[in-house]
Amino acid sequence: EALLLDNGYLTDVRTAAAGAVAARHLARADARCAAILGSGMQAKLQLKALTLVRPIERAVIWARDPRKAEAAAAEMGRALGIGVRAADDVRDAVARADIIVTATPASEPFVKAEWLSPGQHMTAMGSDQETKNEIEPACITRADLYVADRLGQTERLGELRSVIAAGLAGSVRRSAELGEIVCGSADGRRSADDITIADLTGTGVQDTAIATFALAHAAQAGTVIES
Repeated sequence: EALLLDNGYLTDVRTAAAGAVAARHLARADARCAAILGSGMQAKLQLKALTLVRPIERAVIWARDPRKAEAAAAEMGRALGIGVRAADDVRDAVARADIIVTATPASEPFVKAEWLSPGQHMTAMGSDQETKNEIEPACITRADLYVADRLGQTERLGELRSVIAAGLAGSVRRSAELGEIVCGSADGRRSADDITIADLTGTGVQDTAIATFALAHAAQAGTVIES
């Protein structure tokens, strides 16, 4: 019997895994170019996770600090063996991508709906508090499908909160929870031209799942970790 407490590496990994699940079920199967908006640990893990579920051949990383974007691009290019470059312009990064992932602590939206193109998938990871906001509300109303990890939670903490605050909730075309799509009780992408957006704020069951997985493997390996 053991107690496993973690708000660091395991949380980072399960968050990236959630992004990969969203991409597997929502992004086009032939998606090859990724735009990662952010340069921190989660941004890098999101790119790594994407390569496990889609045939990513090239990626761009954009960050408010160009030096951090350059460093992250160099690191991930070496780690993944694909072409990764830093992007100077966020609009250009978004416009050229098949999959977009936002992973920043932004409190003001920096992704505009007019930049989105048919067939793109975007996963918004950064808005996990009431003060955070990465994409403008019109992105969600433009999307053919909006997917939340938990709708009740994204209404309070995620990008959906800003949509509701702007009085645009009635303009969301189609919505579902990611779990519904995974288990087949709701449709995911219906067309190659669909724009899909996943709004992931993180759920407790994800922490439970990865802690159980890590504990089982530690026990199997006879490993004890004390902290």
